[in-house]
Amino acid sequence: MASFVDRAVIRLKAGDGGNGCVSFHREKYVLNGGPDGGDGGKGGDIILYADHNLHTLMDFRYKTKYQADNGAAGTSLNRSGKSAEDLVIKVPAGTVIRDKETGAVVADMFEPGSTRVLLHGGRGGHGNAKFATPTRQAPNFAKPGIKTVWHEFILELRTIADVGLVGFPNAGKSSLLARITAAQPKIGNYPFTTLTPNLGIAQHKGQSFAVADIPGLIENASEGAGLGFAFLRHVERTRLLLHVVDASGQEGRDPVDDFNTVNEELRRYGQLDQRPQIVIANKMDLPDSHVLLDELRKAAGDRPFFAVSAATGEGLEPLLDKVVELLATLPPSEPLQEEEFFEEERLRGWEAVQDEEGVFVVTGGSMDSLIDAVNFNDYESMNWFHKTLRASGVIERLRQLGAQEGDTVRLGEDGIEFDFVD
Repeated sequence: MASFVDRAVIRLKAGDGGNGCVSFHREKYVLNGGPDGGDGGKGGDIILYADHNLHTLMDFRYKTKYQADNGAAGTSLNRSGKSAEDLVIKVPAGTVIRDKETGAVVADMFEPGSTRVLLHGGRGGHGNAKFATPTRQAPNFAKPGIKTVWHEFILELRTIADVGLVGFPNAGKSSLLARITAAQPKIGNYPFTTLTPNLGIAQHKGQSFAVADIPGLIENASEGAGLGFAFLRHVERTRLLLHVVDASGQEGRDPVDDFNTVNEELRRYGQLDQRPQIVIANKMDLPDSHVLLDELRKAAGDRPFFAVSAATGEGLEPLLDKVVELLATLPPSEPLQEEEFFEEERLRGWEAVQDEEGVFVVTGGSMDSLIDAVNFNDYESMNWFHKTLRASGVIERLRQLGAQEGDTVRLGEDGIEFDFVD
């Protein structure tokens, strides 16, 4: 259990964009060289890679914060800053990524070898050369790169398998997996021998399929009892369930009650009892295994029913024939429906209000970025600043709030104050 982790919470941040450069051409015998400040480089993206060699989220238990590098600032001579390398994070195939704040599925790394850009790095800011115009030949300002923010995500590993073995603890699921595949799960004659999902590949009459042994379910597993809640998500990927029941009634258990209990938990978790299911009466080599066999067969209803012994191999051939037959008719597993994830950037958004003292306050990421770009000691930069406020709708919004000539306006996180000019 200690080496298997199928859920983790991590914090990610894409790289900031590099700042644009304020520079003017300097060369011997050249007077009043023009602006030559280069643009900043792009920040690194956060990219997920579905690695089929990984089978646990254990690494994310010890490292929970990942940050891509920032883009480099622009320099003189119109040289752009270097864009940062992307940060590639490897996750096991089948990992589902949720936005922690909303719970929405933003990525399903269903296909081994697939990649996904989860967070985009910030764009680099323009250098002052980009702001030169016939009437503004020496702009003394540049734009900062876009700043990104931290996001929290939940990683959930969901085993990708064609067939899932479900049933009560000690029903013989691991023995069956070992018998029909080359997997070597831990096997013991006591409940909860299996503490993690085990995966094996079965071969039968030229067909191969993946089989997952899901840790035993108990009553109220869908509500967190036992180990069921932690591992029921691994059943969701399977196309076919093999419901293994201990037909011998060892330890005073009733096979029919066990069968009904497990199906109820599958239903309560998400209607998984409607998944195509083969009922397997196991341990037919033990005494009294035939006593309740007819009742169990009746409880199975119209589901295919097989009496087998995983220990001796009795009855496995026709069972595997049926598995191959059903899999040929079932559609392949599909990734989860994803929702669009909107990244937050420091550049995005602003809000204007009037505080209790009558001061008009404009806050938001775009205002902070605008302030960073302005040289308040430069006349042309101040003209650009006012034009940007007007173009972005800030002046109009302040007018709607009742701002008059000479009223105080406080802008951005740093609280830069100026008089309102209509």
